[in-house]
Amino acid sequence: MQALAHQQQLFMVESDQVYRAWIDALHHARSYRYGMRWTSSKGLQYLVRLHDARGNGKSLGPRNADTEALFAAFSEGKVRAEARLKSLAARMKEQARLNRAARLGRLPNIVGDILLGLAAARMEHDFCVVGTHAIHGFEAMAGVHCRMELLASGDVDLLYDPRRQLSIVARKLDGSGLLGLLRKVDPSFAPLNDQPFRAANDKGFMVDLVIPERDLRDAAEVTFGQNDLVAVEIPNLHWLVNAPKYDAVAVAADGRPVMMRVPDPRAFALHKAWLSERPDREPVKKSRDRAQAVLVTQMILSWLPAFEFDPARLRYFSAEMLQQAQSVLGQEADIRLPGLMF
Repeated sequence: MQALAHQQQLFMVESDQVYRAWIDALHHARSYRYGMRWTSSKGLQYLVRLHDARGNGKSLGPRNADTEALFAAFSEGKVRAEARLKSLAARMKEQARLNRAARLGRLPNIVGDILLGLAAARMEHDFCVVGTHAIHGFEAMAGVHCRMELLASGDVDLLYDPRRQLSIVARKLDGSGLLGLLRKVDPSFAPLNDQPFRAANDKGFMVDLVIPERDLRDAAEVTFGQNDLVAVEIPNLHWLVNAPKYDAVAVAADGRPVMMRVPDPRAFALHKAWLSERPDREPVKKSRDRAQAVLVTQMILSWLPAFEFDPARLRYFSAEMLQQAQSVLGQEADIRLPGLMF
């Protein structure tokens, strides 16, 4: 790991600030997207606030001084919102240029595109990035860069909490499902016939929709639309689902600031250490799991002191699992976690 230079640190702070202002402006501008219009009925005009692209909306009343004032305020607000968004979009473009010059770009552009698509649809908090790409978020939190060979990955795992109401997410996706959103990013994304939880583009990059293993009584498929991806249940992901989540602004390879929701880095490291001991885990993946567990643990101990390895703060893990993770980290890098001595 290498700490960021002072100029890089400044650009990371500015990237975070610019991104948050831009996404707020984007959401505000999109709140005007369906608009208002006057419609005629039985010889009278009514002001209608549209809710979707199909022309559905709600009447705000007949044309009079009050509704004309509403229409004027709406129109003026839309102009201001679009102007603010245009200004911040230009600022984002400039920040991306500075980030490229400072060599801050780390996250693959395709992952950045997907995360920006989710954010634009107000879904940045509906999915959590787990697996290798989460480390880009931890880098941003710690202000360091890690060896890229430990961060390379040809897929991204999006973790969804099935306890959340599916219909809310489906509405945000306008009925097109998660696959529809991916195809807005790259039209070549298509589901794999034998793996309905996975979509791949024509370059072989894959997106997996994953959920924790559920009770046998929960038989309903987790999907957000017709012909959409269907989530696959993965054992013991409940540890990551129940862990606290953090929003980190990372930087894509082309310099764009991108927010990603990641699990508590302690949960990630301990889960990876546990995975590396699973007898059913592929040997190549087990070795990579251990290396990533050590990497993130060292990052926490050196650069993220607020994240204490206190069992009371990690109560969503079993004592047996914590003990196993401590054993792996001790063997791999002689790491002794404070508060987890067994």
